[in-house]
Amino acid sequence: MAFKLPAMAPAGLWRRTPPAIFPPILGLLGLALAWRRGAGEFGVPQGAADMLMGAVTLLFIFSTITYVAKLMRRPAVVNDDLKVLPGRAGLAAGVLCLYLFAGALTPFSAEQARPVLILGLAVHLVLALLLVRLFITGPAEQRRVTPVWHLSFTGFIVAAMVAQGLGLSGLTWGLFWLSLLVAVLIWVISADQFRRLRVPAPLRPLLAIHLAPASLLGVVALGMGMPGLALGFGVLSVLLLAAMVLGVRWLLAAGFSPLWGALTFPLAATANFWVALGGAWRIPGGILLVLATLIIVPIAVQVLKLWAKGQLAVKTNAAIA
Repeated sequence: MAFKLPAMAPAGLWRRTPPAIFPPILGLLGLALAWRRGAGEFGVPQGAADMLMGAVTLLFIFSTITYVAKLMRRPAVVNDDLKVLPGRAGLAAGVLCLYLFAGALTPFSAEQARPVLILGLAVHLVLALLLVRLFITGPAEQRRVTPVWHLSFTGFIVAAMVAQGLGLSGLTWGLFWLSLLVAVLIWVISADQFRRLRVPAPLRPLLAIHLAPASLLGVVALGMGMPGLALGFGVLSVLLLAAMVLGVRWLLAAGFSPLWGALTFPLAATANFWVALGGAWRIPGGILLVLATLIIVPIAVQVLKLWAKGQLAVKTNAAIA
């Protein structure tokens, strides 16, 4: 029997940039935004939160440059990356990073944030269309609904959150209800699949993504003047987070892998949401923000180390340009 060695990238810089770098960066950006909100609430210097945001933003910009360089060598490489689950999750997370980058710019310059938001929406739409084409033309197993679908299709709620901060109420309203509809459909289908099918241990960390839409929808609902609906999402986020905590040994049974990056953004988004709710949610939100920091940063560091060592692309089967 002949064994095929892993494909080696030809000479050239950033020919195999792995999309898997983006989920932990998304988590770091979400964490920085959560600390920006929580700074005033808990007496943390605003400058410290801004420094964190600046550092993570530079990391995102550098990572984006490396993937764009790969894309410019062979544009069709994006289709190859979309054929594997880590690639789909990573590229969707990269688009959501664009939205959060716009959110990071908003307090300093709304004029600069708006074009970034529009760029994010355009790239997101292209990605969604590519995924739909892949699901139609690809093998049947690729059509199975996974939590990554939240990043790809419900992820427009992140744009709604940023649009809300920019005062774009019409765009916020449309994206909110579209995202809510998609989120509910994915939750319902996923619940039925979870009941009927066994989730392989290596893929279980992806289940944490189900938490993110509840928190993001809650933040936007709160800003839209719907506190009752926001409170409902708050209760849902508590239930989903409690399920994660109670089942953490089962969730992480396969040990550390790059897919642990999926744990980061949901935790940051939930901490941000609870702090935004205020009142009785303020202290739990602060506690979760600290815990999220202690979890997100080490995961991001480990994934980035794998990237620096050249192992992340191999482990996630990233395409070669």
